[in-house]
This record gives sequence, structure tokens and C-alpha cells, in this order.
Amino acid sequence: MRGRFGKRDLRPLSAFADDELSATERVTTLARLAADPGAATRVSNYRAQKAALTVLFEDPGDDAHCILVRRRVPWWRQAGVAASCMAVGVALGSSPGWVSANFATDPPVFAERADIAFAVYAPEQRHPVEVAAPPRDQLVDWLSRRLGQRLSVPSLRDYGYSLIGGRLLPGESGPAALFMYQNMAGARLTMYVAAVPKDATAFRLFRNGNRSTFYWGSRGTGCALTGLVSTVQLRSMAIDACSMLGRAFRSREASDSLNP
Repeated sequence: MRGRFGKRDLRPLSAFADDELSATERVTTLARLAADPGAATRVSNYRAQKAALTVLFEDPGDDAHCILVRRRVPWWRQAGVAASCMAVGVALGSSPGWVSANFATDPPVFAERADIAFAVYAPEQRHPVEVAAPPRDQLVDWLSRRLGQRLSVPSLRDYGYSLIGGRLLPGESGPAALFMYQNMAGARLTMYVAAVPKDATAFRLFRNGNRSTFYWGSRGTGCALTGLVSTVQLRSMAIDACSMLGRAFRSREASDSLNP
């Protein structure tokens, strides 16, 4: 029966979350996750927990700069970022309809704009992006300047998607950024980034026809991942993306603490 696992069944799921499977085992497990929402949910929770623990207990290594950063960042701030990542995992892993009181029941404007942006630009063959990803840093720097905040772009290579570029879009109250990913089969995903109220922290699924969007807010920035993939797969990618963005945010805070 789906959703019930013995210890032997859990081992490949745990190994998948820790990237410990061989190429053949990974393909087999991916097929299992696509067919079994219960297994996919468990992997999502494993990865969210791992990300949270990594943020909280990350080894600074031998680099003196890293050690200094770790001393300057308060423990409660590390715990806050870790708890945020854990909340994403629990929310998206256990109930795709979960939402905090800080976002209304209806999808916020930025999530709807993310859905529309995907519908308009993802099918485009000649000009899907305004600026190509290579060189990646130039793309991120340009959009960061236009949005007035330092942006980070999560990697989705574990899922077979590579960043191909991005574009500047009008948001509800200012500029917004759209990053586009594509896999070897030509399927695309988009990550939409825009300003949201600072107390908006929901993690929620929004569907429009055959398109699915997972969106969340953190510290005044809203992110939305949109695609034509299953909600199970998109949920896992959204958890990973949020975890990566949380680590990037912590890194920026640490850097800022050294340069007040």
C-alpha cells in the first residue's frame, strides 16, 4: 500500500535525499517518486530536514573568514533560518494547501503574475529570455540592481534543469525578475521574484489549468516556481529552492555583519 514503508523501503529514499545512489538506482528511485506521492513526500521532508540542519550546524571549515562569520552571526538568527527551511518542508511535504494567515486564501498578485509570465514566455522559442544565463553572474547582477536587492538563483540541476536566462518584468509595486530553466527534453520552469509585504511567509500551491505554482514569501521577497510538471515533483523542487535561498540569505547577513 502506498504511503506505508518498511525499513528496507526507506533506505533508498534516504540515500536519494543524501545523493548516495548510483545512476541506475537514482533512475529507479525517480520513477518510484513519480508514481508514489507518499514516497515523494517523505523524500521532500528528508531534504528539508537536511537543509535545515545544514544551515544550523554548518561546519565553517578551516577558513578563518568563515570562522569569523560564524562567530558574528547570532545563534538565534541561524536557528531562525533553519526553522524557516524546516517549516517549508513540513508545510509543502505534508499539505500542499497549507497557508499562513499572512497570505490570504486567494493567491497573491505576485503568484498570479508568476503564472502569467510562465504562460507567456515558457512556450516562446526564439526569445524565451531577455538575457541569456552565460555569464550567470552578469544576469544576476543586472536583475539585482534593477530590483534593488541582491538576488540568488537556486540550482535545479539535480532535477535535470539548467538556467538558460532571465528577464525584467513589471511587478505589482515595482520591478520583478523572471529566471527560466530548461531540461534536455525542452521542458521549462520559471522562478519569479518580486517584493511582497515583509510579514508574508506563506508556502502554498496555486494551480491554473495544467500549470502549477508553488509560492512563498520571506523577509519582503516573494518567490514562485511554476511549471507543467506534477505537483509532487514541483513541491520537491520548491523545497530545495527555498532551502538554497535561505542559505544564501544567511551568507549575505553574515557578510553584512562584517561590514556594518
